[in-house]
Amino acid sequence: MSHARTPPSTWIVPLTGWALLAASMTVHHPLLVVAQGAVLVACVLAAVHHAEVVALRVGEPFGTLLLALAVTVIEVALIVSLMLSGGEATAALARDTVFASIMIILNGMVGVCLLLGSSRHGEQHFGLYGVNATLAALAAISVITLILPNTTATASGPSYSASQLAFVAVVSLVLYGVFVLVQTVHHRDYFLTLGGASYAADEHAAPPTTRVAVRAAALLILCLGAVILLAKAMGPVIEAAVDSIEAPKAVVGVIIAAIVLLPESLAALKAARVDRLQTSLNLALGSAMASIGLTIPAVAAVSLITGWTLILGLDLKGAVLLSLSLLVASLSLGTGRTTVLQGAVHLVTFFVYLFVTVVP
Repeated sequence: MSHARTPPSTWIVPLTGWALLAASMTVHHPLLVVAQGAVLVACVLAAVHHAEVVALRVGEPFGTLLLALAVTVIEVALIVSLMLSGGEATAALARDTVFASIMIILNGMVGVCLLLGSSRHGEQHFGLYGVNATLAALAAISVITLILPNTTATASGPSYSASQLAFVAVVSLVLYGVFVLVQTVHHRDYFLTLGGASYAADEHAAPPTTRVAVRAAALLILCLGAVILLAKAMGPVIEAAVDSIEAPKAVVGVIIAAIVLLPESLAALKAARVDRLQTSLNLALGSAMASIGLTIPAVAAVSLITGWTLILGLDLKGAVLLSLSLLVASLSLGTGRTTVLQGAVHLVTFFVYLFVTVVP
């Protein structure tokens, strides 16, 4: 998609979304629900396109950071809207969605990128220091938020007490803030493609003009607003569909994560196809950090304000899969070189996660 102009579809889609929202206030029909679902996905794609335009203007690694933040805003909006509409029955929704995001990114997204990139270009290379630093931060924040709640004694069950939850929310923000500072200021070169090429240079295209970037930023806000409200409207439909097939509640989190991460996964896959694995890993690991580092504080704030219990701790099966994923990622991305084998291992782990989620 060209970044020198604004494609009509990227502004027609959010306007359509707002029109459907207005229509839903007076009309209730199954076809309207189907249309809302299709436009929701289209709005997510349009939002990421506009974020990418702005990203091309500001350069790398700010570009991938902005893209990750835009996607995380959508994820937080989906989770919070469903929590507010579902009440205490959605106590585990944030955990399921964040866990699904990490598994999709670390195993699905990274696995496909490694497999496709290596099959097309042979052994691929990337900057080791930035990836290792991100994995270390991701491992720490994942264990603190998703495994440690099972071991605390102040609150019963896999939950933190109010003071513990507030502390963990602050810790998550601090870790993510330090990660952003390292990525964009202190060690920016760790996250650039080998040779120091920028995102725009890698694409062999001039960055968009300031006018185009400003227009994209305004349309991004319009898209995000439509996504938030459409997600709130679609929330009960998603939960009812999962209940109708008697699937576990955790499937709702997988669906939300898949919808949110689809466009970013396509962007990472595109970069891997043209032998820009560094950009793919920046997108993938940066998204994982943003997902957990920003989503947990947001849902913690909702929990503390409403007084609802927030279930964060994974069961034994989830803890094992998370630990396996972090171990595999540390080993496969620990040399700065990747082959088809690493991609296959990540993908097998991802399919195991999907299977045991649907068939617990």
